[in-house]
Parts: sequence; structure tokens; C-alpha cells
Amino acid sequence: MHTALKLIHERHHQAEPGTDGAGAPAAMVASVAGSTPLVLDSPHSGTFYPADFRSCCDMAILRTAEDTHVEKLYAFAPGMGVAWVEALFPRSYLDANRDTLELDTGLLDAPWPDPVATDPKVLSKVRLGKGLIWKFTDDGRPIYDRALSVDEVRGRIERCWKPYYAAVGAAIEAAHRRHGFSVHINCHSMPAIAGSHATDFPGLAHADFVIGDRDGTTADPRLSLRICEFLRGRGYSVDYNHPYKGVELVRRFGRPAEGRHSIQVEINRKLYMDEASFAVLQPGFDALQADLRGLVESLVEFDGRL
Repeated sequence: MHTALKLIHERHHQAEPGTDGAGAPAAMVASVAGSTPLVLDSPHSGTFYPADFRSCCDMAILRTAEDTHVEKLYAFAPGMGVAWVEALFPRSYLDANRDTLELDTGLLDAPWPDPVATDPKVLSKVRLGKGLIWKFTDDGRPIYDRALSVDEVRGRIERCWKPYYAAVGAAIEAAHRRHGFSVHINCHSMPAIAGSHATDFPGLAHADFVIGDRDGTTADPRLSLRICEFLRGRGYSVDYNHPYKGVELVRRFGRPAEGRHSIQVEINRKLYMDEASFAVLQPGFDALQADLRGLVESLVEFDGRL
């Protein structure tokens, strides 16, 4: 593992998941600079649960929202010159793959003074309880038994959302400046079976991988299909833009006409972990990581100026 990333993960895991302040990281976002055109980010693998979360939900249930072990799967990447950005805060505290407009104001104890989204398509996740601040877990359990204050939500945006987007944006800009193009992979995992409040397709059995580029709007489809074919060549089942097309991070940073390609990659957790205990499964983890290394090598060689 790259030395800088090893130090990040040591800080990340100073406190066990669910602790309320001991071992708190100095910042809520960690990053390692790169030298290649490739940038990876993991917005949902954080395991530090801040003291001000004050959820009523059992920690074992809350943890099912994590993209567990994604940061470990890609731990080799910085050693290959690939830029890496990682959220240390959990997705259930603030979802870094949502716009700040995607806020369920019904969670608050006072009127929200800032703009919110009104487009029904944009609000689809909010209706499921999966906006910027989650209302429900994937199986529909309430996360809070209290109303949140405007100040605490604004504080989460300032401490978590803004630094995360600044770090991803800076890494992509640096890669693009060096090479004239950039390839951004937004790294996620997904449960084997979609929960009742997870997506618009509850109960769906997921493929091994889902590749999303918002129907070819955030990356050159040739690059997305190259990823699909690489993975299929390694024996995996792969779906393209269903049921996950990519959300805010790829939408915000993907501008293929400018040589800025952003793609969301979802990995089925059954390939590498026990979803009940969160334990890594061997040798599945090692085999998957080896294939991801091959994919990253392929992406580093891709000429995004095509």
C-alpha cells in the first residue's frame, strides 16, 4: 500500500465504527495526489461516525449504508500514480454523492433558508429518504427520532461536502492540466439485493458490476464500454447505466467534450465481503483486487483526447 494512503487509513480507523469522537480524524476528507490522468474517489466508505450524528438507529444497521472496504480494494492505486480522494465520514451522516439542493426539509426543526431542488427527477432519491441527509436506511428504518437544526446541517455541508468536492475537483483539474484530459472513476459498492428504500428497483438482484455514465453524458461511451468489456473479459456480469447511472459527482465533473471523463463503478459486495458481518472474504477479495488493478492499468493507458 502507498505510504500516504496507509497513513490515511491508520487515521481513518483509529476509532472503531460507531465511536463518538475518540480518534477523530483531523479532517473529514483525505486525499493523495497523483501523476497520471486517472483520479479515483470513494465518497461512501467512511467509518468515522461524528459525535453530533445522534442517530436513533442501531450501529449495525447504520453500517449497512457504508461502501464497506472500497478503500481497501483500491489501496494499490496511489502507488501507481493515481490520485485518490476518500470521505472519512459515513454516507448516512452526509451523502457526498448528492447535491446540496437535494435536502429533505421535513427533517428540519426550522425553515431551510437556502435553495432546494424542485425537479421531480432530481428529488427521486429524496422521496426514498436518500437525499443529502438520509432519512431512512436502505430497508426503510428511520435514522433519526429528532428534528435536525439548520445549523447542524449547514455544519455538515461545511465540514464534509464542501471539502470533498473541492478535493475531487482539484485532483481532476490537476490531472487535466498535466495531460490535457482526465479520467475520473467514482468508486462504489452495492448490496447483492437492492433494499426497499435503496433504489427505484427494490428487490433487484444486482450484477457483479454496474457502470454508469448518465447515458453517455459524463464520459465518452467508448471508455465506458471499454470498462464493461474488460470486466466481462474477466468473467464478471456487468450492467451499463442500470440501475445506477451515476449521480452528483459524475454529473458535476464529467464533461467529455472537454476531455473530462467521469464514470461511476459499482461493485457487488457479495464478491468480496460478508454483508452480515462486514468481514472480508478470501480469496474473493484478492482475486477482485487483482482484476481492479488490471482495470486501473488499462485506464492509465487510455488516451482520453480521442
